[in-house]
Order: sequence, then structure tokens, then C-alpha cells
Amino acid sequence: MKVKMILPALTEAKSPYWRPIKYSLFPPLGLATLAGYLAGDDEVVIQDEHVETLNLDDEVDLVAIEVYITSARRAYELADHYRAKGAHVALGGLHVTALPQEAVQHADTIFLGPGEDTWPTFLSDFRVGRAKRVYRSCVRTLERMPRPRRDLIKRHLYLVPNSIVVSRGCPHHCDFCYKDAFFRGGKSFYTQTVDAALAEIERLPGRHLFFLDDNLFADVRFAEALFDGMRGMGRLWQAAGTVQAVLRPGLLEKAAACGLRSLFVGFETLDPTNLAAQHKVHNLRRDYNAAVRRLHDLGVMVNGSFVFGMDEDDDGDGTHPSVFDRTVEWAVGQGIETATFHILTPYPGTALYDRMMAQGRITTHDWDLYDTRHAVFRPAKMTAEALEAGYWRAYREFYRWGSIFRAAWTKESVPGRLRHLAYTGGWKKFEPLWDWVIRAKRVTSFLPLLEAVLEGAGWQQCRAKVPSNIEKSCLQQGDELCATY
Repeated sequence: MKVKMILPALTEAKSPYWRPIKYSLFPPLGLATLAGYLAGDDEVVIQDEHVETLNLDDEVDLVAIEVYITSARRAYELADHYRAKGAHVALGGLHVTALPQEAVQHADTIFLGPGEDTWPTFLSDFRVGRAKRVYRSCVRTLERMPRPRRDLIKRHLYLVPNSIVVSRGCPHHCDFCYKDAFFRGGKSFYTQTVDAALAEIERLPGRHLFFLDDNLFADVRFAEALFDGMRGMGRLWQAAGTVQAVLRPGLLEKAAACGLRSLFVGFETLDPTNLAAQHKVHNLRRDYNAAVRRLHDLGVMVNGSFVFGMDEDDDGDGTHPSVFDRTVEWAVGQGIETATFHILTPYPGTALYDRMMAQGRITTHDWDLYDTRHAVFRPAKMTAEALEAGYWRAYREFYRWGSIFRAAWTKESVPGRLRHLAYTGGWKKFEPLWDWVIRAKRVTSFLPLLEAVLEGAGWQQCRAKVPSNIEKSCLQQGDELCATY
């Protein structure tokens, strides 16, 4: 059987917002995992449209396409193309689960929810000519899951080829998150066994790892056992976690001891009323400042996530600054290395979408605009135009050189400041270089540089090797730069 698996390009891939490096980070691990269920004599290829041009002239028996909301239009085009050629087309993913009645018009089979139980069942049915129209996930387990077919991944096209997922979902229930809709009908959070996760890590070459789990720290017993097992592997890794997990005594220390060097943290908003309204209750009454200090004290850089457009957010006036200015000022003042800003987006299937639909506040169902860069609803305390303008202003202000230097200078040591400048500046200030590297298909060659910057312990230890007169000179010049900006 000839099988093709496709990750279609998001709408941003053809828009002015396109940042090639952002979409050349991770290979399509979900498709590689599904490929692991295929038989040994099946012919299978995986294509990721973000990093390569699709071959649409091939003849295959089965096409599987992963669909996100801003890739839906392109996914449906590809599905229609292959159905016209006689292939059986299967669609799955977040958007398909949220809007099955839309997706089924472009597919022979659709999958609702995760595919660990439904995909192998479908394959058995398909081989005997009895494939169903809809497969809905009910059994939630990662036991007996085959190894991802990493041999199908074109590693040289990605900066972070060693992505890994050892859990599914999240135990929390934020109103703006797809999670509850995607995992409806079964457990919404579950993990691999620790032994299986460690075995997968051992098989990955090199040092660097990126855990793509929604919340790696959610199951504390699992996380502690995983981090204990990773001690001595010499890994450098990045992941996502919550403020709650960061403040838990002992857990972050175990993570840092086995190589955690950068953590994506969902702060989302500085306003507790907003947190409560979105049911992000695990952030309530948490000390954000203390969380950032704990991370930095352990040599872990912070990628802070912030969402604009919640009902208490406003554009400011003559007496107080806007939510955008307040958020950026806090993030820069805390020395956060990178920030990811979003416009609140009511994805179909979420509690936020249902609430805004009932209130009559959603202004468009053009899924191409549901990219967290556009206001697709009427905000409570500002116009949609002000929300979009503030979003872009926040990015400009956070990533201007003056802000980068100010944030870097919250670090006490010269090596710490240089590390901050290298990581933040390299991520946002060298787009032409990244574009050239990606076009030349040499992005993986920059992985050693990423590892060098991530090696927090190494940077801290470097301070002892910096002559005091040189360190003093660097501090003075940095102080002058901060004053200038």
C-alpha cells in the first residue's frame, strides 16, 4: 500500500507575517507517530509544506492530512485534489474534531480526537475495504504505541529535529484552549510510561531535545521520575510548563539538574479577573515575579506567553497605561528572554467560542484570520483595531534593542547578559540570515549554536574566567547603552 502523509502550510506561510524560522523548528512528529502503525511493506512518505514543495503528481492509495484551523483551506484543497485522483483521503487534527461537519465534506474518513486507538483500527478496516466515514477516539492510552518513524523525517530541514512528546493533553480547563474539545469522550491527560519515554530519549542523537507536551510537569510523579532518569544523559532541553509547576518546591530543581534550559510559561495575563473569567485558575494567587526568579536562578531562560483582548484589557488613557504597555514593561523588567504575544482567539469547540457566539461578539468565521494575530470578535473595552495595533506594538516594544538590553541587564553577570542578548537577538533580529539558512537547507547546522546559548551552566561558569577589568568595562558599556535607549 502506498501512503502519503501531509502537514499543509498554515495561512501565515503565504502572508506578510511569515517567519520561516518559526515554522522550520519542529518536524511533524504526529504524522511520524501514525506512520509507526503501518506495515513493514507499506510505502510511506511524509511531506511538510512549511519546509518543502509538495509533490502533487504522485499516485497513492491513502492520503492522511493533519488539519489546523489556519491550514484548513489548504488542507481541503489537497484533500479534494487527491480524492479526484482516486485516493482515499483521511483528515484528522484539532480543526477536524472541532468542526467534523465541515471536514467530512472533503474526506472519505475523518478522525475525531487523538488517533492512538482509532488509526490502527482504521488501517485494519481499510485493508479489507470496510473503512468507516467517522472514527471517534474513546480509549486513551500510550501503552503499546509503536516508535515514531523518525526515518521518514527530513532532519536537515529543521532547527530542532529532536522533538518528542511523552504525554497527551493537560489536566487544566482554560476556556480559550482546544484541549477539552479535542479530548472529549475520554481522558484529557495521560502519559507514556517513564521507561518508554526514557528509551525514546536514549534513541535520539545529539544533545538537544524539545518536549512538545502541552504541560510536561502536570503529572508530578511522572515528571520527577522522568527527570531522575534523565540525570547523567548530558541533555539540554526545552519544554512548556505552568507557573504552578515552576513554584512547586523541588520539581524545577530536578528539571534543571537534568538539562532544562528554557521553559515556555503561560502567564497569559497580569489581571486576576481575566484569569478567573477564562478559568485559568491554576495561575490565580501565584507570584509571577517569584516564578521568573526561580527559573533564572536555576539558569533556565523564560519564553513568556501573553494573551491580549480579555474583557478587562483596555487601551489605556491619560491616567493609566494600556494592557500592552503594562505587560511589556513587566516582562522587560523581569528579564524575560523571549515573549510570545497573542490576540485572544475563540477557536470553534472551545468554551470561549460558545460564550462569544451566545453574546453575538464573533465578527467573522474566516478561519484564515484565526491566527492569534487578528481580532475576530468585539473586545469589551477597546476596538478591534486598537487590539490589533496594540498587539503589534507590544512585539515592537519588547524586541527593540533598547528593551533587549534593559532585560539583559537584569542579569547580574556578564555571561548571563551575553547569553540573553545572544538568545533574544538571535531569535528576532537576524531574519535575513535565517531566511538564507533555510533556503540553503542548512538550518540544522545552527543547532550547535543553539546548544551553546542554552548551556546555562556553562555561561554562568564562564564568569569566573572573565578578568575583572574586562567585566567592569562590559558593565559600564552596557549601562551606557541602557541609558541611551
